[in-house]
Amino acid sequence: MALQAGIVGLPNVGKSTLFNAVSNSAKAQASNYRFCTIEPNTGLVDVPDHRLQQLAALINPTRIVPTQLEIVDIAGLVKGASKGEGLGNKFLANIREVSAIIHVIRCFEDENVLREEGVINPISDKEIIETELQLKDLDSVEKKLSRSEKMAKTDPKAKADVVVLQKCKTHLETGKSIRSLDLSKEEKLSIADIFLLTEKPVMYVANVEEASMHTGNKYSEQLVAMAKAEKAEVIVMCNNIEAQISELEDPADKALFMEEYQMKEPALNRLIQSAYRLLNLETYFTAGVQEVRAWTIEKGWKAPQAASVIHTDFEKGFIKAEVIAFEDFIKYESEAACRENGKLRIEGKEYLVKDGDVMHFRFNV
Repeated sequence: MALQAGIVGLPNVGKSTLFNAVSNSAKAQASNYRFCTIEPNTGLVDVPDHRLQQLAALINPTRIVPTQLEIVDIAGLVKGASKGEGLGNKFLANIREVSAIIHVIRCFEDENVLREEGVINPISDKEIIETELQLKDLDSVEKKLSRSEKMAKTDPKAKADVVVLQKCKTHLETGKSIRSLDLSKEEKLSIADIFLLTEKPVMYVANVEEASMHTGNKYSEQLVAMAKAEKAEVIVMCNNIEAQISELEDPADKALFMEEYQMKEPALNRLIQSAYRLLNLETYFTAGVQEVRAWTIEKGWKAPQAASVIHTDFEKGFIKAEVIAFEDFIKYESEAACRENGKLRIEGKEYLVKDGDVMHFRFNV
């Protein structure tokens, strides 16, 4: 799927360190100078899911295939980026491509890590990024509004667009992001072609020092309070520790490292799962002796759409789907036992796939 989560933030807040930790297919250069990341680094990360391992334990397949999430590490933004300062134009072009934003914010003190924005202030840092995105959106809205107003005299659609664009303009001018405007599905069609940056869903990463990785600190607490008002999620983590964990290839070494730091699992697991939900994604499974595999779909997809992620022919020739709820599969321990106990359902084209469904599709070639 083409959905991506982009890592953004001011320079030297730990974006590339985080990317190095989450990506299992690409490594970004993490260096202590501005604009180290110029071209966006893109990597794929496995989405942790205990259900995949539970199914595999029952079936003992030849291979286990998790679903993946695409993560993009984008160059650091600076004040004035909306006017082209720093790498502003490149940053804003790259962020326009992603579907959701992971905003990394510095919540640690370290005189050895450069900072040009003064004392540590997570709220101010958040507002710098947000303001630049709002200014860029305002520019995009005003340009389309100008075009639509000229067309509105003869085009009913353009007239409707003007109403929505004026609403967006007023909202942005008050320093608010489009995602808080609660536009209807129909209204969103009026701005779909200008790809507004502040319409994208966002979550925050409070990058703390090692001593605060479990408890947070006064800086992360400020961020959590702010995010609560936005109904956004904050993941508190130490990016340096997470990067060290990700570099350990031996599972025994990784387990020992986490035990030393009193960690049940990497904080990255929570981050990846949260980003997955932020993108409005769900998982279904296929389970057989050859392969137990997780597949990514968007919430609200029907069975034929879900089948298409395996192969487009599955959607075109869809006949029906055999469906077992994950909980039932675990309870009865096999497809055969689920069938015998009436827990295998036959669903048609209108079936809305549920997160965790174990599915087998029947189709015409």
